[in-house]
Amino acid sequence: MAAASSLAFDPWDPGFLADPYPAYAELRARGRVLHYEPTGQWLVPHHADVSALLRDRRLGRTYQHRFTHEEFGRMAPHEEHEPFHALNDHGLLDLEPPDHTRIRRLVSKAFTPRTVERLKPYVHDLADELVTALVEAGGGDLLTDVAEPLPVAVIAEMLGIPEADRAPLRPWSADICGMYELNPSEEAATRAVRASVEFSDYLRELIAERRKEPGEDLISGLIAAHDESDRQTGWQSDRRTDRGTDRLTEQEMISTCVLLLNAGHEATVNATVNGWWALFRNPGQLAALRADHSLVPSAVEELMRYDTPLQLFERWVLDEIEIAGTTIPRGAEIALLFGSANHDTEVFRDPERLDLTRRDNPHISFSAGIHYCIGAPLARIELAASMTALLEKAPTLALAAEPERKPNFVIRGLEGLPVIV
Repeated sequence: MAAASSLAFDPWDPGFLADPYPAYAELRARGRVLHYEPTGQWLVPHHADVSALLRDRRLGRTYQHRFTHEEFGRMAPHEEHEPFHALNDHGLLDLEPPDHTRIRRLVSKAFTPRTVERLKPYVHDLADELVTALVEAGGGDLLTDVAEPLPVAVIAEMLGIPEADRAPLRPWSADICGMYELNPSEEAATRAVRASVEFSDYLRELIAERRKEPGEDLISGLIAAHDESDRQTGWQSDRRTDRGTDRLTEQEMISTCVLLLNAGHEATVNATVNGWWALFRNPGQLAALRADHSLVPSAVEELMRYDTPLQLFERWVLDEIEIAGTTIPRGAEIALLFGSANHDTEVFRDPERLDLTRRDNPHISFSAGIHYCIGAPLARIELAASMTALLEKAPTLALAAEPERKPNFVIRGLEGLPVIV
């Protein structure tokens, strides 16, 4: 059995967090699956294995659709953390079929190619507005001035959250996402619980308002599905399955809205600042991009691969599996290392080199299988829109100071990205 404890892999070490990719190379050289004692997880670093296991139904984001905590050999969550788990456990990301299938079918109506395409003018106009303000100010923090407000506004607009109510959304999201890190502290758990309660209470009130006065937003559509109403809205589902009419409970509605907001902007925010930080460190590639804006689509994909905002995705082993001769028992937890998979030399030629012209780029930054990111097309539009606006309106954009990296591993980002124009 291979172990990772003696390697450079240390998700709490500032040096590792600054650049985890050499440690990933060491993991891949050591084997296909390695046990990591500090978290009790099995690390999977190779692209082929990560890709296959994301699609393997012997693994799950949850086990509670098949087992109790006791049957699975796991402790029930702390009672004081219940508000976070009630919120988290009813969202798409942590559900398995049939509940996942039912909810994703409803939510996917908001992310069809046609509906996403209709958002393009709004996204591009907002990106232009934000970048124009940055230029007029002579610079600022790319994170708070452009990367953050763009996707937050877009997903809030889709959900129907009034502009005056949007200020707490990002702090709530950040506090909730703190629980996705490895071995989160009790302080992080307290913040996540508080944010879960406040966010849930807010949405419960908003849902009550939308029930009285429905609109053309996603929350109104989810209410229509919940109520099995006959009224037609832009999002209502009239599709029937062998399980009856698609519908959501109120908790599923709340959890779905929180997930869409969190997942709908966390990755995009961090991909934007990670990407521009990578461009500033690779001036030749930045110059090529400035000279040829047609590279934007491939640049978005390469920057997502090069320094992905989601480094790890976890799965529970529901039925015993074997990887490279190592048996992983039921009840174990597998950590799929997206950052490592995206730098696998078996798949990517010269993966440590940023290459904005890379054509063969099967990165897995948006996951795969039934949990493939439902908002990936929208995220690509947002990333391309902000990049294009910065290239066109801030052609001399430059780093003003060395950025500080967040002390997180799973969700990889920066505290800020100071720039001048």
